Amino acid sequence: MYIDYYGFSAKPFQLSPDPRFFFGSRAHTRALAYLRYGLSQGEGFIVITGGIGTGKTTLVKNLFQELDSSQVVAAQLVTTQLEADELLRSVVASFGLPYEGMGKAALLKHFEDFLRGHARQGRRVLLVVDEAQNLPSRSLEELRMLSNFQIAELPLLQSFLLGQEEFRHTLQEPGMEQLRQRVIASCHLSPLDQAETRDYIEHRLHVVGWQGDQPRFAEDSYAAIYRFTQGIPRLVNIFCDRLLLYGFLEELRDLSAVAVEAVGQELNQSSEGGAQGSGGGSRSLLRVSHAMEQRLIELEESMETLLQHPEWQDAQLERMERRILQLEPAVKVLRRQLADVMRRMDDKLLDEIKPEEQSLS
Repeated sequence: MYIDYYGFSAKPFQLSPDPRFFFGSRAHTRALAYLRYGLSQGEGFIVITGGIGTGKTTLVKNLFQELDSSQVVAAQLVTTQLEADELLRSVVASFGLPYEGMGKAALLKHFEDFLRGHARQGRRVLLVVDEAQNLPSRSLEELRMLSNFQIAELPLLQSFLLGQEEFRHTLQEPGMEQLRQRVIASCHLSPLDQAETRDYIEHRLHVVGWQGDQPRFAEDSYAAIYRFTQGIPRLVNIFCDRLLLYGFLEELRDLSAVAVEAVGQELNQSSEGGAQGSGGGSRSLLRVSHAMEQRLIELEESMETLLQHPEWQDAQLERMERRILQLEPAVKVLRRQLADVMRRMDDKLLDEIKPEEQSLS
């Protein structure tokens, strides 16, 4: 709706990772340098951690744009608490290799032949494991064992591990000593600071054709956006998307701090009303929306992958079904909260109308 109203060429604050919108903050530029360094070394593990929505997946997708497919064969695996044997099958499947009816020994031999074949042709193999904090210790050990495949001391597989903040603690556990020794670079993504948040917003707007005046952001609006989002890129996307929708509905060409406050209050009031109706705590609706959007994006990406690679369906369909089942209870709770908020709004409107009717009579 607001795309045409403001003359954008596309949606500037979409949630799905898109290298076009990559913003090189200090933290992201440093992390990208670590990834490039790791690629130049061609061995070991590179670990990127960060809170939800700080841009880990976007960072790696941006790096993928730089890869020469004639030199590097890359695959990405999004984990959901995979045990060691299931992880191995998923790794094999992520590279498009057959896996049905094969035992572990056969899978390992098949994967080693795959790695050696690419090495003979001068290509390296890169595995990116997303949501690594979900992996049990045995599965992390399985990944370490895969890194042992070599030809004349030349490693055949390199892995990037992306995880949330708790993955840093996992790596410090006593049983992770051997894996830690294989980590050649690691970086933690922190949220944007206030100045970077403004630059991030304007960068994404410029990508879709913004000239600075349609809409015009007031100077104090950026600080207000930062206060509500704390510089977490995905939360900034969610908030700014809602702000632009608000501007469209209110026919605003200037987005002031007052408009930002209105959107923030709407989100917070909806959250508090829903939490009271369900008996829960006062969680921010912004964070709830982010969590739901993240799960939906993962499902959409998984479905796109299945459509492109039908041979993976047996390994992935059951996992996708589990994810959908996990979403259903959350959707029911949000529906109850939304119904409660709408009921409260209706009651408030009736309370405002009644005094007017009495004064008219």
